[in-house]
Amino acid sequence: MNKLAQLGVGLLVLALAHASAHAAEVKVLSAIGMRQVMLDLAPKFERETGHVLVTTFDATGLLAKRIASGEQVDVAMLNQSSIETLAREGKVAADSVTHIAKSVAAVGIRKGAPRPDISSAEGFKRLLLSAKSIARPSPAVGGSSGDHIAKVVERLGIAGPVNAKSVIVTTGHPGQVANSPGEAVANGSAEIALHQLQELMAVPGIEIAGPFPGELQGNFVFSAAIGRDARDVEAAKALIAFLRTRDAMAVIRGKGMEPIGP
Repeated sequence: MNKLAQLGVGLLVLALAHASAHAAEVKVLSAIGMRQVMLDLAPKFERETGHVLVTTFDATGLLAKRIASGEQVDVAMLNQSSIETLAREGKVAADSVTHIAKSVAAVGIRKGAPRPDISSAEGFKRLLLSAKSIARPSPAVGGSSGDHIAKVVERLGIAGPVNAKSVIVTTGHPGQVANSPGEAVANGSAEIALHQLQELMAVPGIEIAGPFPGELQGNFVFSAAIGRDARDVEAAKALIAFLRTRDAMAVIRGKGMEPIGP
């Protein structure tokens, strides 16, 4: 091996040793609304940085309670209001709060089913009243979708009949008919699903009837922040910065969300 080749090998070994020495395990607590994005982007981030993400997906309200009670987290990725509350309480670093993406609520139907007209509030209301069963997230766990849908049916004055035929789905809860509202429609446990657009788009066997009409769509903003007791602040910063790169924003759009750029 000539001296130039030896030098190249030596530099490569040094670079790999440097990357290994600075690789970190990053604990992420993420709202379900960011799940589809993170399932795509996490492996790419890990390949590019050498860091390893250990991610838990759950309802924003449940994760916010865990962080507020003192659970260690490196990066929290929740809805904007919860992140800002945690920042005021000193549970996450206020100067690290970064808005990542936003989404809307939508309706999912079984693939091939007649597409309902939900372009108006009246049409949407008729669908909810005529549907035999409605899969939706639980409004009891503090998730963005569950809370919003409960408010929408109250606003339309149909909470009673809608609640009576709702199939409530809470991610990861044993004994449920499905792991998401969209899956409940796909497997025939419910006629229609109400959830955030990106979660419905990810389910095989269903189609998107459309977003909730007008102001009923909601505006779900997801933000990230570094935990007060983050074990590796630089690795946490790297993840948040990665989520705002051009490539990451393209993935966010492809999943049905709107990226919030720098």
